[in-house]
Amino acid sequence: MYSDTHAHLDDEQFDAIRDEVVERAAAAGIATIVTVGTTAATSDASLALARQYLSVFAAVGIQPNCAAQAAPGDWDRIVRLAAEGLVVAVGETGLDRHWDFTPFELQQDYFDRHLRLAQERDLPVIIHMRDCAPETLTMLREARQRGPLRGVMHAFSGDADTARECLELGLHVSFAGMVTYKNSQALRDVARMIPVDRLVMETDSPYLSPHPRRGHRPNEPALLLHTAACLAEVRGVDVARLAEVTTANAAQLFRFPKRPVSGAAESVCPETRGDGARR
Repeated sequence: MYSDTHAHLDDEQFDAIRDEVVERAAAAGIATIVTVGTTAATSDASLALARQYLSVFAAVGIQPNCAAQAAPGDWDRIVRLAAEGLVVAVGETGLDRHWDFTPFELQQDYFDRHLRLAQERDLPVIIHMRDCAPETLTMLREARQRGPLRGVMHAFSGDADTARECLELGLHVSFAGMVTYKNSQALRDVARMIPVDRLVMETDSPYLSPHPRRGHRPNEPALLLHTAACLAEVRGVDVARLAEVTTANAAQLFRFPKRPVSGAAESVCPETRGDGARR
């Protein structure tokens, strides 16, 4: 069994095929999927999907590239959603200097809000970091000084030194389809050094389709198996063992609430979805 710790199942690319995507994930052995909000609207949608599908849990937050679009009251919605039982994480949050959709000072403001909310609620935080490792680490150090820090570096693409500091701060490190790409040997070297109890995997679907499906759109949770096979080879372990430990790590990190073994979940269809840029 596998755990996809980061997907965006609310994305419009899944609108016509969402049931089939969840079914294919189950057939592939994906036991749990964390679907992640990037705006207040997509956070609402993520919770709705968690209510609809037994294998799905929600994360709620405002992604740094979407923060400039946030309306008055959106942050209060995130705070309320974070108290819901099927919400297992705060985020996606963090910092991004690759894109210029949100002034950096505003990104830092929202990142700080998410970190404090996660610590107040004793929830893990899902951290986006792109082209700004020093600034991200500075804020994570400050958060760690306030108290325990639980979370995951999402779709990690940094170097070994950055990974080591994230581990020292108490965070997990997640790898997505990028680790399978032919030009990603440096990232595979980082993946090899992550302690076995801090390693998790994700698809970031519908983005970052793994090799040999790179270019396939949309990416989907069932394709996590390609990333798992790559990581197992890199780390020199059987893929079944990798699946076992990463699934256990995800369960420890997100503390998935128990749900019925059989029977239909509450049927709730998302009424709104955001269209903010994510990457």
